[in-house]
Amino acid sequence: MEYKNDRLVMYLHGGSGNHGCEAIVNSTCHMIEEIPKLLVTNSEREDRFYSVEPLCDILQERKIAEHFFAHVWYYVWRKIFHDPESFMRYRFHKVLGKELAPLYLSIGGDMYCYELSKKEAITANSTFNRAGAKTVLWGCSLEPELLQDPEVVADMKRYALITPRESITAQALQDAGVVENVKLYPDPAFYLEPEKFDLPADFRVGETIGINISPMIVRNETVKGITVQNYRKLMDYILNNSSNSIALIPHVMWNYNDDRLTLQELYEAYQDNDRVILFEDMSCQRLKYIISKCRAFIGARTHATIAAYSSMVPTLVVGYSVKARGIARDLFGTEEHYVLPVQSLSDPEELIEAYKWLMAREEEIRARLMQMMPSYCHKAGEAGNEIRKLWQSLHLS
Repeated sequence: MEYKNDRLVMYLHGGSGNHGCEAIVNSTCHMIEEIPKLLVTNSEREDRFYSVEPLCDILQERKIAEHFFAHVWYYVWRKIFHDPESFMRYRFHKVLGKELAPLYLSIGGDMYCYELSKKEAITANSTFNRAGAKTVLWGCSLEPELLQDPEVVADMKRYALITPRESITAQALQDAGVVENVKLYPDPAFYLEPEKFDLPADFRVGETIGINISPMIVRNETVKGITVQNYRKLMDYILNNSSNSIALIPHVMWNYNDDRLTLQELYEAYQDNDRVILFEDMSCQRLKYIISKCRAFIGARTHATIAAYSSMVPTLVVGYSVKARGIARDLFGTEEHYVLPVQSLSDPEELIEAYKWLMAREEEIRARLMQMMPSYCHKAGEAGNEIRKLWQSLHLS
């Protein structure tokens, strides 16, 4: 397959087994339908299995660790010539160079939130810029402390465009002197359209509390076992004190980070209870449809909660990061009560208390979401105009 100078390249995509990643690609493709797009992915199999394949071309990136002689050669080369970009040239060789692609979108929105992926994102940005192309940091979140690092600030200034998805990141960039290339837009996944399908017969529309938990938040807890304990207590409370049902909804299905493992652990105690449903894997659009039919949602995965917010479902985030805090602050003026930091969990009934607060204000929260979501989701889609302007300027120059 030939890749010519007529495609926008989306890169640093981990694969659609993380349905947040899938939602970003899906939404972005719909924003800029007229621009030819190529997704360079870590998992071609996943992207062809879910919703992405009809929307763009897909290319499996080369994985240097899977090729012994190439890995040795590039490792030696990097050591001798102090050339960290050599791994990126190997990884993206089919699309590297302004003559092959003039514009690259980094769609791994929280790559800079983790040390290993931060280095990867910086090196990729440098590699594409050195090849003469323009780069975009798309729908990102950055911890403010990160922007005290001069290397990161210099890297931010290399991007032709940065679209932070919440105001904490936007303010941190401004405070660091990164201003001219920054445009604040909601996360691209707010623009995602749900896909209607037949729900299970025992799913009670509008009378079900959606629940999502991830191994990642469990790893960030400071009191061992407290997160699962809180979720179990919450499920008991819902079942014993209301007529609501519970839907356990996974959103990431990667082998090393699979929501279904933790949800299965929760489900085992309730599998004979017909008011508890455990959903299996499906596309981001179908998952959003399920979430949209819930009465309220308690979620750990950012894009599961975005599916809920954008469907006007009152939502409590069990979170730990700037993206959870920032999105809640932009929607409600504060993250207090809307985000429960997993690091602070110490009492087994903290999640119950947060849930009770949410449900006591259920109608007020739903009314606020109904008032602001149409324009907020439309605003997310308007980010595509920024890409469109960049694309046109590159083709006119």
